[in-house]
Amino acid sequence: MILLVAALFAVVVAAALFWVLRGTEGEYKSQTFYFKDGDQKVAFPPISAAPTLYLSIVVPAYNEEKRIFKMLDETLEYCAERQRREPDFTYEIVVVDDGSKDKTSQVVLDNYRNISTDILRVNTLVKNVGKGGAVRRGVLCSRGRYILMADADGATLFSDLEKLEQKMPQLEAEGQGIVVGSRAAYQQHEKDSVQRAWYRNITQVGFHVLVDTLCVRGIKDTQCGFKLFTRAAAQRLFFNLHIERWAFDVELLYLAQKLRVPIGEVGVNWQEIDGSHLSVMAASLQMFKDIVRVPLLYTLGFWRVRKVD
Repeated sequence: MILLVAALFAVVVAAALFWVLRGTEGEYKSQTFYFKDGDQKVAFPPISAAPTLYLSIVVPAYNEEKRIFKMLDETLEYCAERQRREPDFTYEIVVVDDGSKDKTSQVVLDNYRNISTDILRVNTLVKNVGKGGAVRRGVLCSRGRYILMADADGATLFSDLEKLEQKMPQLEAEGQGIVVGSRAAYQQHEKDSVQRAWYRNITQVGFHVLVDTLCVRGIKDTQCGFKLFTRAAAQRLFFNLHIERWAFDVELLYLAQKLRVPIGEVGVNWQEIDGSHLSVMAASLQMFKDIVRVPLLYTLGFWRVRKVD
């Protein structure tokens, strides 16, 4: 009887380890060009090249043909107005269509034909790889000295970019730095309330406890899709990123703390936008798995930090 129980326990442990350890990491194969003047293919530059702009804005998009216009309109309006005030403020927007089943890429290209491809570029992935994979591909072809990750739904007020920029000089060291936009910090410091569905609040609290215990300490909101990176930090971190689904932010910040990349956190204005494609149950299971995988696989040496040339 004791042997049977021990055998069953061993099987359960083995199955749990297999579930945690298995996963896809990092197929870097994707479209490496954008279309210029309709049909001319132009290669994206590598992130290893010197920056030629002040800011790159990377927007991951999956089936966002109905929601992305609000975000792009707000972003383009803000950037154009700021450039009028500050000629040195040069920028680009890289929309990464994560293998959408709708016409996300086409509607962006059709509706923003009047915007130069020097400002707005679309990278259409052949298949869906996950939000983290889409962000990584956008970052690795960015031209900016600073790189901003921003969600396609426009949930964060884009002008709050300035809050992140103001924080960066306080922590940036040797070209390395990350400033995290935080819904939690906004709620605490601005004494406002973030309107979220009740079930998302429950999962958010549980997720934060697990992340703070196992992976990333001291960051109130790891999942807000509004983060500013220096180019050097982005190259170093995204080059080593393994997780391509919803918990990729956790691995990024885990790596940043592991590599002593300075991290700051500031409150941003945020609201929940209807039309999310996130399956709470499926995403929660995947996130739990990835939260366990991150410290385990780095500790066991399955994942290693590679040097960036």
